[in-house]
Amino acid sequence: MALKMHASLATHAGEWLKTEIVEPTGVSVSALASHFGVSRQAVSALLNGRASLSADMAIRFEKAFGVKADTLMKMQAAFDMAQARAHESAIHVSRLVAA
Repeated sequence: MALKMHASLATHAGEWLKTEIVEPTGVSVSALASHFGVSRQAVSALLNGRASLSADMAIRFEKAFGVKADTLMKMQAAFDMAQARAHESAIHVSRLVAA
């Protein structure tokens, strides 16, 4: 039986990036968006946990700050799974048995 991560232990990749990478460097959301070639809204939504991290954006952070894109994507996937597991009892699907 696999262990489940409690939803409160999972960290959204964008929120982690905000507190551990972006804020300590002092770069503004607008400057970061300009540097990345994306909209300010896209960066803001990610850093504030309103949007999930995409592979494309993970690579941009890797290139700009040196944090591995693969690690960021694993963090986002763990967060997404923890969120889904938190309400899995509301997902009503029975096991499919081959005919």
